[in-house]
Amino acid sequence: MTARAHLESLLRSRKLDVTLTSEAPWDMATADKQAFEDRVTTGIASLDSALGGGLRRGHLSEIVGARSSGRSAVLCGTLAAAAAGAEAVALIDTHDRFDPASAAAAALDLSRLLWVRETGDAARALKAMNLVLQAGGFGVVAFDLADVPAPMLRALPFTTWRRISRAIEGSQTAAVLIGAEHIARSPGGVTIAIERLVGGSPAVWAGGSSRARFLHAIELRPRVIGARNIADC
Repeated sequence: MTARAHLESLLRSRKLDVTLTSEAPWDMATADKQAFEDRVTTGIASLDSALGGGLRRGHLSEIVGARSSGRSAVLCGTLAAAAAGAEAVALIDTHDRFDPASAAAAALDLSRLLWVRETGDAARALKAMNLVLQAGGFGVVAFDLADVPAPMLRALPFTTWRRISRAIEGSQTAAVLIGAEHIARSPGGVTIAIERLVGGSPAVWAGGSSRARFLHAIELRPRVIGARNIADC
């Protein structure tokens, strides 16, 4: 019995106790509530619905899409939602492309954000990512690799993403990669692929002159790709 109790304790500490069986009847409502609480919302209702409530904590997910596809908006929404819940969040910014003013306008509490700025060295940024994950205590840790050339990404050790997945396994941290195309995800993580909607409305630009314009709105179609399913939002 002592060995069994020890094993159950280990499973619960890693949030794997859903695999346990007992004589008590299965409480689906409690299970659903626990699953929802173990997720981080993106702040986008349709996307959260496809995700079953948001990104899973303790897993590595990714947000991918072309430039100006809306991937930064999804990231800011996710960081803002976690920060609004009094959680600390972190962003490893490989190419120093994060805009604090836009993030603040999107309701991100910058006082709860750890912003690690790098100028293009993906290997150094990866070391920073590992240090932040090892420190713990963050609700969301994002690693922006969107502007890293594909050959440089492929040059990283193939065990890189597995180590990141193991570093957060069983924790309350949701790790998120930001990229132009698929990079990696853990078995319980998802890929949010953002694509321009064919036949959709044209992009809407704002700004007082041709030299001071920014993308105001665009019609997109996010797809959630998991280990067993693909869902359109």
